[in-house]
Amino acid sequence: MDERQALMSFAALSQETRLSVVRTLVVAGPEGMAAGAIADKMGVSPSNISFHLKELERSGLIAQRRESRSILYRADYDALSGLVKFLMHDCCSGHPRVLGFPEGEGDCCSTETSEANQHA
Repeated sequence: MDERQALMSFAALSQETRLSVVRTLVVAGPEGMAAGAIADKMGVSPSNISFHLKELERSGLIAQRRESRSILYRADYDALSGLVKFLMHDCCSGHPRVLGFPEGEGDCCSTETSEANQHA
């Protein structure tokens, strides 16, 4: 994920309803949810949820598909994973503990790991 895409994603998530929508869609799984069901769960009007869904889709964090007469929305797990990686994957800047590794484990910057990667 590039910086521009990350900024769009963070901007979309910086609003309470949109953050709740993403969290709800993550729990809903790959089947997703209809816009009306999302609006009901969030306690907002259909036009209000439509606005938020468009912003989240524009940011790339959710996707939609048509099923019969309904539009179903689902979390884009690859995009969400990319956003987390963009934020957290600072290992080679000397911060392996940011990723949750104990000191000395998972350190991609160690000489042994760097040499092994060069020969792979």
